[in-house]
Amino acid sequence: MGNSSASIQLVLLITLSGILSLKTIQLGLCSADHYVGCIYIERKALLMLKQGLTDPSDRLSSWVGEDCCEWSGVGCNNITRRVNMLDLCNRDGYADEATDHAFGGEINPSLLVLKDLAYLDLSMNNFGSVQLPSFIGSLEKLKYLNLSGASFGGIIPPNIGNLSELLCLDLSENIIEPIENDLQWLATLSSLKYLNFEGVNLPKATSYWLPTVSMLPSLVELHFPFCGLSILPLTLPSINFTSLLVLDLSYNSFNSMIPPWLFNLTKLEMLDLTDNSLTGKLPDSLGYLKSLRYLDLSDNSFQGSIPKSIGNLKSLEEFYLGSNQKTVHYT
Repeated sequence: MGNSSASIQLVLLITLSGILSLKTIQLGLCSADHYVGCIYIERKALLMLKQGLTDPSDRLSSWVGEDCCEWSGVGCNNITRRVNMLDLCNRDGYADEATDHAFGGEINPSLLVLKDLAYLDLSMNNFGSVQLPSFIGSLEKLKYLNLSGASFGGIIPPNIGNLSELLCLDLSENIIEPIENDLQWLATLSSLKYLNFEGVNLPKATSYWLPTVSMLPSLVELHFPFCGLSILPLTLPSINFTSLLVLDLSYNSFNSMIPPWLFNLTKLEMLDLTDNSLTGKLPDSLGYLKSLRYLDLSDNSFQGSIPKSIGNLKSLEEFYLGSNQKTVHYT
């Protein structure tokens, strides 16, 4: 999806604007007076976190000394010296030696001591299918939460819905059990701009996932590929997520037509509906999505001719329609 990268970068900038634009947040180094260390109880809390983690490549070797604001992956407010950022992402997560650098073990509830924590990234580590920690839902000031590819298991704790300031939520590529994962809590995250559940098995939520997600008025990116969903409603009681720029619902099993409500999302720049068993003719309404730059409708069961309204998509850079019915053709 190369040419959709500008949209994604824009979304990430929006997502982090409430955090990284603040000069008080710095990663790994605080520029305040070095004679003023970080908060004592917060330093102790981080050391308890370190004690519970397995760290095969000694990534936390810098976690010594009095000022935890100087530790790798830790960010602090320059004025209060409170920890507000914890970035423990395994950036070798896609490399062959990923497991050599991945944290494991357990996430100690001592994190609750970090009352000002706004940014938490534990992505691309390996926590061995342990239950995704429910206490994370009590970190009330979180704006950015990335647990993607960290091999958490169990169910998604519904108290994540308590994180009313959350802008970005990424739970993709975890081993979430396909049992009663209640997603109703998503509707309370009214500030959410980025939501990624890629690879999270959600068959029990298939009847209500879309009405719930569509209530999020600030949402800019929505990623729900490979989620085991089978229902794509043709109608919605209301649509609040009209600010969407990116919509990825690929690799589900909808077996329906393209729903008419989709064409109200006129700001869409990327739409991916790959491999969803979608049927029927491609509607003329596709021409309403004039901001589209990337459109993937491949590996479905569309029939008939490609509507002339596709010509209205002046910004379209990539369009994929392969592996549909042989009767799909240009007129």
